[in-house]
Amino acid sequence: MKLLLDTHIALWSLTDDARLSDKARALILDPENEIYVSAATLWEIAIKHGLNRSGPNAMPIGAADARHLFEASGYALIPITPEQVLLVEQLPSLHADPFDRILIAQGLTDALRLVTHDATLASYNARVILV
Repeated sequence: MKLLLDTHIALWSLTDDARLSDKARALILDPENEIYVSAATLWEIAIKHGLNRSGPNAMPIGAADARHLFEASGYALIPITPEQVLLVEQLPSLHADPFDRILIAQGLTDALRLVTHDATLASYNARVILV
């Protein structure tokens, strides 16, 4: 399967965070699966890391380090295309987060299964894997 990790799942997999579910871990570690991370995820990391928040919503690493770790882990990085941006306008308004909405669009245009812990995203379509 081709799997697109949302930002939380991608970061939790890098940092071996306890919030990463066994199901997510199994999907990521399955050698039959191809793992993808979006440029939108790097963008979200860059913005949130720059805010210097603390606590459970803190961004543990910056975008440059995340990119290096994603690549070192064998995750393929994918760009955002104009077609995906246009598709965001056509999506139902189930979720307000622009980063999540572009991930949904990327999953649809690139035939990727989005792996997330966000139940709202699972409402978009059957290609979303809720972990």
